[in-house]
Amino acid sequence: MTNTPTIPAPSSPHSSPPPRRRAPLTLVGAAVDQRITELQRGYLADRSDAVATLARLRRGVGKPANAVPDLWGLGADEAIHQAHADGELPNGQAERAEEAAHIALTLWALHQQSHHTQRMHLRYGPELGAAVRRLMPGPEVDEPIRKRFVRAATATTPTMLAQRLREIVTLLRREAVALDYGLLADQLHQWQQPGGAERVRRSWGRSFHAHRTSDTSPDTADAPGGADENHDSTITNPKDDTL
Repeated sequence: MTNTPTIPAPSSPHSSPPPRRRAPLTLVGAAVDQRITELQRGYLADRSDAVATLARLRRGVGKPANAVPDLWGLGADEAIHQAHADGELPNGQAERAEEAAHIALTLWALHQQSHHTQRMHLRYGPELGAAVRRLMPGPEVDEPIRKRFVRAATATTPTMLAQRLREIVTLLRREAVALDYGLLADQLHQWQQPGGAERVRRSWGRSFHAHRTSDTSPDTADAPGGADENHDSTITNPKDDTL
């Protein structure tokens, strides 16, 4: 008996692209991912120390690293300083790593604000471009949002980039669209390297154009085992369109 080959059904033009496994995070991204995971767990559990830490971190949004002494010791500094002491990060790289981690952590603190049942940092979650595209529910591109995205991509200094990303993160918070902040931290570090800004812009642009709306949530599609490693089964993650 001859087996009839199975012909896959044609994909919808609006379906999400097949998930692809990302490259492992570098030291900076891994340190940020670990620190945010700890704080996020405490914030969702309504622990007073975590709630207070997020409030303090939000004061550093859009400001250079180390410009707010009150934030010393609250971020991913320990891992970065240890790597510097071990010779893994030379002086210039350590400063760039601190800046990248600071921007990512403070933006996440802003993003997570008032979301007490949803994680705004998702390991293996959407890249910045894909997250921005999710703010546009239909097939048409929202021009004001696109312009904000372009403004962020064309920033010329880390501080300018942080300030422009703040506008985007505010929109993501309003619509409860999560982001992979470990990946963002790595990209912010790369952005400061020679030729890195162009590579990061290219990656953001590709993820923006590749994203397609889908009835299924792709937030955890790239995670090993098909689920976000940060998720606890005791906390629900409903879609919340409110502020």
